[in-house]
Amino acid sequence: MMTPDETSSGENQLQDEGAEIAALETQFDIVRYMRRKCEEYGLKYFIVFTLPGFEAEKLSAYSVVSNWPQEILAKYDALRMVRHSAGIRKLRLTTVPFSYDMREWIGESSEQADFSEVLDLMNSHGMLIGHFFPVHDALGNRGAVVWGGESPTLGRDDRLMLQMISVHLFNRLAEIGAAWKSGQVVLTDREIQCLSWTAAGKTSLEIAEILGLSEHTVNHYLNQVTRKLEAVNRTQAVVKAIRRGLIA
Repeated sequence: MMTPDETSSGENQLQDEGAEIAALETQFDIVRYMRRKCEEYGLKYFIVFTLPGFEAEKLSAYSVVSNWPQEILAKYDALRMVRHSAGIRKLRLTTVPFSYDMREWIGESSEQADFSEVLDLMNSHGMLIGHFFPVHDALGNRGAVVWGGESPTLGRDDRLMLQMISVHLFNRLAEIGAAWKSGQVVLTDREIQCLSWTAAGKTSLEIAEILGLSEHTVNHYLNQVTRKLEAVNRTQAVVKAIRRGLIA
């Protein structure tokens, strides 16, 4: 049984992780975050995907973010393993997290096809165990976050934390995807101010003096805006922002 201090610490960590995930702005940010979590929990691989339909042939078509080695994903698709995956079959039947030893389910499916080549690849990359966390977005679309590595078990606290992290990640990916599809870009007041002064022909140093900020801080805001607008430089960022009506 957890002590009050342990309970409080766990709740604080949950809040911290949730806040950090909510602040991630791109899929690249999420990939970096997931790589860091892999290191923290002794894992190596991750993949986030929407739940494939029964007619699906390629997992890559449903993948949202992943750090799977390309050769494994390509072989997985070539053999249409998504149709034989015990993990995906189970995802259609449960919303409870579970783990699978890849060697076991590939062995169970060997009567239908020879998967020894992909099993050898997974072994060589240390991709033996998959920890599956079923998730869904606000519209009810189902998916999964799968963390993988060589460890056959996760401690209770680690499993609970990864479950919470997975739920938040899938939700954030859905938000980022929706924003990308709609072309929505949200700029902060400071970002708008810095970009507006840039549009007026001011340098970073001049903007810093006008806004009472350091030149370094102004450059940070402008770099953020440039990234959000997927521009190659500040001039292009200004043009894109004007076209979107973000600045006058």
